[in-house]
Amino acid sequence: MSGRIMPCSPKEIGSLFLFEKLSPEQLGRLCTEGRVELFQPGPVYTEGDPATCFFVMIEGTVVLSRRVAGDDVEVTRTSQSGVYAGAMQAYLGDRVRQVYNNSMRVTEPTRFFVLPADIFADVMTEWFPMAVHLLEGLFFGAKNTQATIGQRERLLALGSLSAGLTHELNNPAAAAIRATATLRERVAKMRHKLAVIAEGPFSRDQLASLIEIQERTAERVAKAPALSPLEAADREDLLTDWLEDHGIDYGWQAAPTFVQAGLDVDWLEQVAAAVDEEILVNAVAWLNYTIETELLMNEIEDSTTRISHLVDAAKQYSQLDRAPYRVVDVHELLDSTMLMLSGKIGAGIEVVKEYDRALPPVPAYPAELNQVWTNLIDNAVSAINSAGGTGTLTVRTGLDHERLLVEFRDTGTGVPPEIKDRIFDPFFTTKPVGEGTGLGLDISWRIVVNKHHGTLRVESVPGDTRFQVLLPLTADPSESPESPVEQAEEAV
Repeated sequence: MSGRIMPCSPKEIGSLFLFEKLSPEQLGRLCTEGRVELFQPGPVYTEGDPATCFFVMIEGTVVLSRRVAGDDVEVTRTSQSGVYAGAMQAYLGDRVRQVYNNSMRVTEPTRFFVLPADIFADVMTEWFPMAVHLLEGLFFGAKNTQATIGQRERLLALGSLSAGLTHELNNPAAAAIRATATLRERVAKMRHKLAVIAEGPFSRDQLASLIEIQERTAERVAKAPALSPLEAADREDLLTDWLEDHGIDYGWQAAPTFVQAGLDVDWLEQVAAAVDEEILVNAVAWLNYTIETELLMNEIEDSTTRISHLVDAAKQYSQLDRAPYRVVDVHELLDSTMLMLSGKIGAGIEVVKEYDRALPPVPAYPAELNQVWTNLIDNAVSAINSAGGTGTLTVRTGLDHERLLVEFRDTGTGVPPEIKDRIFDPFFTTKPVGEGTGLGLDISWRIVVNKHHGTLRVESVPGDTRFQVLLPLTADPSESPESPVEQAEEAV
């Protein structure tokens, strides 16, 4: 939008605090190469458009806003003479993307001193060379520092996750190794018992009957019912008594295995009826080894399945085999992240999942959302640990005004009201020195707001802190998947 050109008075613009130290010659050059424009109520420039001018308000009222989740959110409203906006980074040239970082509108007829961006860059470089060098160093230094610390933050998080994953993998791997060693021993004993039975005076029918019982025994192991501790103890006593009554002195050792396999006295009676009394002891021992091998193979299967699930969760968390932008089920992302962080969450924290499984998939960058979940869960765990180490972390999903809601609620210490408005600022942290970089929430905010056009907000009182992520249910058709990435990079 263009305003009406008006006369430029060096004396008037020299009264503005931004130009009050300039010489008459410098003020004259500004009036010659710049202009004064009168804008009627309405927009002056729009966020994201090429930054062509530097604006200094002479009189009137301006409103600055930022685009958040498709809406313009007002950030500043002022009538102070001399305030400025627009192409404030023109002196950096093409080293940064020269676009307006906010939108400006006026609510009443307002006069601006307007300086073209290239002229603003020239006078800054010519009149204030030292200041330009300092500003360049501050801008690029802060940007590089933030990028470096952000990278370190991600590496630290990766190291923590790797340690947790290693711990989680170690348990089922060790169980599988132990079960394999025990299985080898039991199979060797089974071969020995089979040799003893084969040397006995068994008819073909007796051996066939014994093998048939072995097959049915293995089938029963796979279908063993779950018993309460009291029911299991009672059945163990009955089996021990039966085994001892039939001359099997190791009955107290075999009974727990039989109970775990779902066997009872009726099954033992079938075994006794199928073989002669003199070989019953060896037959029961042989079947005991059969049961043990089946149970050990089940344990190996459970352990290797657990390892496979952990690997799948790690792959889902890192999204190494997925396109960077796709339609995702947030519940899958949440589950994989919590599984990766289970070692860090600890036994003292109860995790409650309140998922609305009817929610549709949403377009997103899944690896980036996993980083958001990681940061928010890590903060919740830290807050609960600060409150004594025990508490509840509730992860809830649902709909909120046609947007998908993911909420992380913890019973920790809470966010003090005086810092609530600062927690998303870069480098701001409440953690002790050495424990936080102050970039976790800043990175999360940029991923949710800049990259996904969503909202990240917090509600907190001691014992009830809720971080809420709101994501649009559909992609913006006017933007390609790469556009949010570029916006996020510009926000660094």
